[in-house]
Amino acid sequence: MSATRYRRFLKLCEEWPRDEMKKGRDLGTFLRQRVASAFREGENTQIADPEKCDQMYESLARINGNIYRQRFPRVRDTSFTGVTVEECKLLLSGSMQTMDDDKKSLWKTIMERFSSKSPEDAPEKPSEK
Repeated sequence: MSATRYRRFLKLCEEWPRDEMKKGRDLGTFLRQRVASAFREGENTQIADPEKCDQMYESLARINGNIYRQRFPRVRDTSFTGVTVEECKLLLSGSMQTMDDDKKSLWKTIMERFSSKSPEDAPEKPSEK
């Protein structure tokens, strides 16, 4: 029976789409890694809780098959902010990660916003002896 479960999970992994824009954060890649670690011995892996394994597979298969999207269709393809699907994909993609690397600390941002000089330009206080 483990062989059947293993093959079903492999088929699901093949069908699950990968998003190349989200390297390191892609759900499809994460799913493949989890299946590989859960079925280390391939078809010979012994499943401790077969019911839980089957439930997990059925849940993932429903998500992959867009069952909930068909059951609960959206009226519009935007959020309450008015951001479109394409804009959301751009924001969640890895291209925004480069902006995070350049982001200043919260303290520096607050200091720049509320002072006339930036914190780097402010003279240092003499140390007390």
